[in-house]
Amino acid sequence: MQFLIIMVLMLGVMYVLMIRPQRQRQAQQQSMIDGCGVGDDVLTTGGIYGTVTQVDGDDVVVEIAPTITVHMTRRGIAAVLPPEEEDEADDEDDVLVDDEPVAASSSENGDESPVTDGEEAVRTAVGEAPDEEDRR
Repeated sequence: MQFLIIMVLMLGVMYVLMIRPQRQRQAQQQSMIDGCGVGDDVLTTGGIYGTVTQVDGDDVVVEIAPTITVHMTRRGIAAVLPPEEEDEADDEDDVLVDDEPVAASSSENGDESPVTDGEEAVRTAVGEAPDEEDRR
């Protein structure tokens, strides 16, 4: 009798922790897909972003690039993306401002570029062409 009570309690806990939340997620996904209409930006289950151009029952036409459309079922839609808000204030925030002073070049004439990846710098006098062996 005690074993039966423990099993029923375990099934109850499993239902509350696993089955019920999964059903809620499925219901939300289904309502999102059902609410999808013309002009909505979507992500397909294949990972392709596009815009819904036509809806005919369970079939949708998604434009993935200019003049390129894909016919698919609603089940092929993984997510309906929220509309992008274009705000000029956000564009100004994207500009990087460098407050640090730029380090001066070690050469006086400024024709020397920094050495990268273990390469040695080629030094030539101003107005003089580098030797053939120095060209890379």
